[in-house]
Amino acid sequence: MNKKWVAGIAFLLTGIILVDACRKPEELVEEDHNEWLTGGSQTVFDRGASAFGHAFPFLSADKARVHEVGDLAFEATFVTAPARLNPGLGPLYNSVSCASCHIGDGRGKPPGPGEALLSMLIRVSVPGTDAHGGPNPAPGFGGQLQQRAIVGKQPEAQVQLSYQEQTYYFADQTPYQLRYPSYALVNSYIPLPAGMMLSPRVAPPVFGLGLLEAIPEQTILAMADENDRDGDGISGKANMVWDVQANRRTLGRFGWKAGQPTLLQQSAAAYNEDMGITNFMFPQESSYGQAQHELLSQEMDISDSVLHAVGFYIRTLAVPGRRNANTPEVLRGKSIFTQAKCASCHVPSVRTGVNVSFPEISNQKIFPYTDLLLHDMGDELADHRPEFDANGNEWRTPPLWGVGLTRTVNGHNNFLHDGRARTLLEAIMWHGGEAAYSRDYVKKLAKPDRDALIRFLESL
Repeated sequence: MNKKWVAGIAFLLTGIILVDACRKPEELVEEDHNEWLTGGSQTVFDRGASAFGHAFPFLSADKARVHEVGDLAFEATFVTAPARLNPGLGPLYNSVSCASCHIGDGRGKPPGPGEALLSMLIRVSVPGTDAHGGPNPAPGFGGQLQQRAIVGKQPEAQVQLSYQEQTYYFADQTPYQLRYPSYALVNSYIPLPAGMMLSPRVAPPVFGLGLLEAIPEQTILAMADENDRDGDGISGKANMVWDVQANRRTLGRFGWKAGQPTLLQQSAAAYNEDMGITNFMFPQESSYGQAQHELLSQEMDISDSVLHAVGFYIRTLAVPGRRNANTPEVLRGKSIFTQAKCASCHVPSVRTGVNVSFPEISNQKIFPYTDLLLHDMGDELADHRPEFDANGNEWRTPPLWGVGLTRTVNGHNNFLHDGRARTLLEAIMWHGGEAAYSRDYVKKLAKPDRDALIRFLESL
């Protein structure tokens, strides 16, 4: 028997026993062994409320300490300056900490009736592009709506969200409902500019992102087929976005439209836009250029070291392992997933690049179920707002790893970029454009097969 395979099985079973000693480990077979290790060696076996919040299990002591520092900063609550601890909030903002949106390092949701936006934000722009080819900031509002403000300032506007529900039917006449969201901005501090475009976004999960960042650029570009040369109806394309540090256009990987190139820039932009926290990458307040802007200090609100620590924290969050991966129903659902061509965009596995300076992420076979490319998802999911090379119908394929633990960690089952889908099955039925074949394939399935497909997704 292959010694390397035996050692891998021994490691896997040890991890399961340590985390959940009261439950008999699920039986493994050789052909599905790798899929249990969703994040390669950086997989953790926790199916509880903390499943998304673990550090890589194999970090050096020094790196583990940086991760801990970043964790504390990720949880830190900012307040209005002057203050001894965490000053600099605002003057306009959406949230007071990273963790207030990414609860449990997981997925946000839209507000319920009478609730304010807590883990959801609204990107805004007007027609045209900025100096780097990105969205054109809306005059008086910038690139993101801030619906909260410190004392003495006014929120830019408030958001009203309503839904209209419509009933549809599967081929076997089983009904299902989809809810169509509608957004309105009210009580704006100045009149809204003409042609202002809105793009609602819930906070995405932040675990496993370091492994996605470690995928070689050429691997991602090799999966692109912008002109659909192979005629399969799938034409994923890369989003080339502005890298602030490199001062050039480069491949986008992160965000709902792959609008950010690196985790450090993603973190820096979130500090600046979400909390009004200045940093070395974004030294101007998000309210810069507005009548409400005040230059209170020339110093950055957070230090370079704190920003790097938060970026490292996100970079070293582990991935939860599979559950029930080899049950007959899950295996049947996996086969249906492939037959429905879901795997054409939600590509199951990929290998990270070799990185001798960071062996923890080097040369890992991972199972994120994404190609990190943009795809046309149809008119019904469109936000009609371009972002660099992404048009209003295009969205980046979101990773599916950990999706089955959403309710456990975050207490809800809201999916898609704006959380409109209330179940995984609803999320599938919203797919259009390049994914219309997959949606229609599922629509024709008998209920036992639909259930098997969902059981497979819940095992991820």
